[in-house]
Amino acid sequence: MTYSQGLLNILVVDDEKNIRKTLSYCLETEGHTVVAVANSQEALNEGRRCSFDIAFIDLRLDGENGMDLIPPLLTESPWLKIVVITANATIESAVQAMRRGASDYIEKPFTSAQVKLLVRTLGHIRDLENEITVLKEDSRRFAPEALLQSKNPEMFRILEMLRKAALSEAIILLRGESGTGKSIFAKTIHNSSPRAKKPMMVVSCPAVPSELLESELFGHAKGAFTGAVKESPGRIAACEGGTLFLDEIGDMALPIQAKLLRFIQDKEYERLGESLSRKANVRIVTATNVNLEQRVAEGLFREDLFYRINVISVNVPPLRERREDIMAIAQDFCAFFSLANHKNITGFDQSAERALLEHSWPGNVRELRNAIERAVILGSGQQITADDLPEKVVPSTNFPVLGDLLPLSTIEEIHIKKVLKKTPSIQEAAGILGIDQATLWRRRKTYGI
Repeated sequence: MTYSQGLLNILVVDDEKNIRKTLSYCLETEGHTVVAVANSQEALNEGRRCSFDIAFIDLRLDGENGMDLIPPLLTESPWLKIVVITANATIESAVQAMRRGASDYIEKPFTSAQVKLLVRTLGHIRDLENEITVLKEDSRRFAPEALLQSKNPEMFRILEMLRKAALSEAIILLRGESGTGKSIFAKTIHNSSPRAKKPMMVVSCPAVPSELLESELFGHAKGAFTGAVKESPGRIAACEGGTLFLDEIGDMALPIQAKLLRFIQDKEYERLGESLSRKANVRIVTATNVNLEQRVAEGLFREDLFYRINVISVNVPPLRERREDIMAIAQDFCAFFSLANHKNITGFDQSAERALLEHSWPGNVRELRNAIERAVILGSGQQITADDLPEKVVPSTNFPVLGDLLPLSTIEEIHIKKVLKKTPSIQEAAGILGIDQATLWRRRKTYGI
């Protein structure tokens, strides 16, 4: 619960019935939910049953020291804000309570105004803590820790290269299939660079129509085109001193490529509809899932621009070629989505783990993320099972056997799929199948694998 929603779960622990009634009435009139108990055991039972935001604890309970209740309650709920109630407030007791983990104290007799002000203050603190937690976890949604670490030798080498490259001013080209996490690595490059405290802007080249992409990048003057009712500074100006990430740069139109090349070379550009040359100090990071050399040969990508952005080129491997990292990434996603959906899912059972490791992951990390999110939402136990995963992730058990009345092509398709799932690379799969890689590529295209 957060105070901004007008609701807090509050626990009152006091052996005096009148105090319990008074506090409960005062807090419930503010819209909060209150549970009032008379002793430590009842308080601990309620602490295990419910999640509380604030607890009011009397230091002198009947035959008990309320101070001793603070540590076990905080063990159950580390975020709990504890207010100590005392009829004999002293500096020593206040200091001791704070050392035990209390957030504040209030002296009897107190007024309803004192209580309400204290709750508003602590509720605001809880709000801020929740926002920080959400921001941290939202960051993990896009950059799980396991994605930035690896047991795969090639991936480990790439991560080390990116860490070194981040400290430079060189343009970086991230290459790889869709969903491999190129945008996450671009963000990591920015955050690890001397420009980390400056803005990072992202422009997805295929997501913006070509006629608007120039304005998106360089900005435009008022009246530069129909609909330009006011001037726009553009993304380059907006990330002055920071990083501009151009995602899927291979889809950028040729006229805009020429203007981007000029900006990379001279750090100068003009807004659309202006003749004034402007300068900007911006680092460029790019990404693509297409073969840029082929685009250059086809005349769809400028050769000079290709050489300018290809200073440090990094090929991000697909997930199927770094299978040793699958479970660590999946576990990170599981932890995040469990928290986001208020579930207590601790991991995966053997059936789910086997399915995750055997799947070929054509959609890479993005597909894995979606599969885990679905499994957490639909799962009902403490562990994700194979039944919680999407059907395409879980291999069918109805494989044909020798002698079944099926075409040879069906048998071949199933066998190729199984071999691809169990091997870390196309080269190894082709070797096991006894065919060359070109033949395997044609078979995959034929069967849509």
